[in-house]
Formats: sequence, structure tokens, C-alpha cells
Amino acid sequence: MPKIVWFNIPAGDTGRARTFYEDVFAWRIRPFPGMEQEGYLEIETGGVGGEIIPRAHAGEPLTVFIGVPSVEEYAARVQKAGGRVVIPKRAVPGRGYFVICEDTEQNRLGLWESDPTAA
Repeated sequence: MPKIVWFNIPAGDTGRARTFYEDVFAWRIRPFPGMEQEGYLEIETGGVGGEIIPRAHAGEPLTVFIGVPSVEEYAARVQKAGGRVVIPKRAVPGRGYFVICEDTEQNRLGLWESDPTAA
């Protein structure tokens, strides 16, 4: 059964968001390796990890990522069930691939496929 493996928290001010989540939950938050210039911050919660990302647009939602064996297969399942693909398959070099989808209620969800050979 696929499990939630990651989450993204969009923020207009990633530094302010970092302070908030460190103060409230005592999470360990540091610059995301290789993406420091873009302002991405990696979050360690002691459970499912995530990141604070620069907000792309007003109202951008928090996104949870579900680990699957194949993002292409599960993106097809999403579409067959009435959802849609918002962002097609993209690589995160050295980590894996993701696809961003919407369910039938316009909720965003990410599909994540681990693959250390992703380029």
C-alpha cells in the first residue's frame, strides 16, 4: 500500500516560515542540498520529511507526496479515476521522480518514485 513519504510547505518568506516551524514544532530545518540559492529548506520532523519551498503563486496549497513504484503508472490511475496531472514527470537528480496531480475535488497530491539514478 503506498504511503505518504514527503510534504511541501509553500511560503512567501521561507526564512519566516523556517522560524515558525522551528519555534512551534522544534523541527530541524536546513538549506536543501543543491537548492540553497533558490531558497528551498529541508525539514526533518522525526517522521515523514518535507521542505519549505518558495511560493509560486498566491494560494499555492501544501502538497503531500505518496511513494509509488512508478509515477507514470500511478499518474495514469489518477487520470482514469477522474483526476488530472498538473505537472508531468520531473526528475530530482540523484533522488527520484515526481508528478503533481489533482484529485476529483481539486486537492493537490504528489506522486514520488525513488530512484538514485534519476538525472
